[in-house]
Amino acid sequence: MAWIKLDPITKRRFQRFRKIKRGYYSLVILLVAIVLSIFAPFLAESRALLVIYNGQVYFPTFQYRTMATFGQTPPPGWSNIDVEAEYFRLQREWQAERVLYAREAAAAGDDQQKLASLAERFPNRGNYVIMPPIPWDPYQNDFWYSEVLNEIEGLLMAGNREGAERVARRDRLNELGDLINSGEITAVLADRMKSPTGDLVGLARSGAMPELTGLGVVPPNPPDSRRRHYFGTDSQGRDVASRLLYGFRISIFFALFLVFFGQVIGTLVGSLQGYLGGRFDIISQRFIEILLSIPFLYVVIILAALMVPTFWTLLAIMAIFQWLTITFYMRTEMYREKTREYCLAAKSYGASHWRIIFRHLLPNCLTPLVTFTPFAIVAAIFALTSLDYLGYGLPAPTPSWGELMDQALRLENRDKLWLTFAPFGAITLTLALVVFIGESIREAFDPKQYAKYE
Repeated sequence: MAWIKLDPITKRRFQRFRKIKRGYYSLVILLVAIVLSIFAPFLAESRALLVIYNGQVYFPTFQYRTMATFGQTPPPGWSNIDVEAEYFRLQREWQAERVLYAREAAAAGDDQQKLASLAERFPNRGNYVIMPPIPWDPYQNDFWYSEVLNEIEGLLMAGNREGAERVARRDRLNELGDLINSGEITAVLADRMKSPTGDLVGLARSGAMPELTGLGVVPPNPPDSRRRHYFGTDSQGRDVASRLLYGFRISIFFALFLVFFGQVIGTLVGSLQGYLGGRFDIISQRFIEILLSIPFLYVVIILAALMVPTFWTLLAIMAIFQWLTITFYMRTEMYREKTREYCLAAKSYGASHWRIIFRHLLPNCLTPLVTFTPFAIVAAIFALTSLDYLGYGLPAPTPSWGELMDQALRLENRDKLWLTFAPFGAITLTLALVVFIGESIREAFDPKQYAKYE
């Protein structure tokens, strides 16, 4: 039994839409992107998906775990029971332990005493962490690029060469780890041609060690697969790819909710205008004209100055103006359809006004609604992005394409091309997909394909 019965014309329209490949595949791609954005916490998140620690299995995505759970050392001034575990660092530390243990176990051979000593030095070699593809949440700051060399430098100055090598191995600075292990790092730092300042920061900035290029600098940082910042970081050290994904989720659902409420209200008002006509039509039309004369942007700016807009308050403000345009099209369609024979026949059988509108007339007036809805989604995404860019949209640090565009266009970031291409590319691709869908729907639902004129 079918849940929805479609008339033959509607079926032919959907079949025609499927034959328009650019629109059909754009719809598939957009739906996949929406589904992926719903599961964003499993794709871009600082919490691990799975941790195996001393034989026990943990699922940190669903439960808060402190540093004490996994024996991590907290930042200075903090207790390990107050800070959540740093899973990405934990993953790197345990990987480094496995590498160091394998190297020293190979050197120890069959010496059981040495192997037992190694087992005590590397107790976490059998533990594992599985991170999401992007191991950064959209609010997390990563200042590793400006801090890691100072951390290693401090350990070297304290005489802790093993600790310094562990940090280097943890962060996949293997060439530096080899120099620390062999003790050659002292001679390298003493060479003023390689390190003009005599420290690791100078070694990184001189370019003598390519793997240190880009370290010792503050954000924004370029794309780096080593740290799994696939689109780089922004001015606050936050992962751009993560903020793009969460920004897409906010933008698309904001647009869908806004267009849904706007189209429902506009369809209802426009249908009543066209069907009832008379005094209701005149009064409601004058009210709509008044609302259309109000500059929408100024209203949002004024309200944003009076209160901090949230997702729902901004949605409510924009919904006041969203429904106006569709009323004109639905009103015209109703005026045309209510004079048809089937409507007059329904009246003669005593059908109520609501039944005539929603059962008989509205299904025959949906062409403009279906046609204009994708373009309304484009306008809603563009409006939210524009407001965020101007600073009157969702408050910081909410992930936003408009906020990323604002960073990209600042004078100090003009040469940071990843900040430009990432948000502009994301919004261009999204809007292009929705436009392709809209054009294909308009072509598939064109009434000229099926109408007969006498």
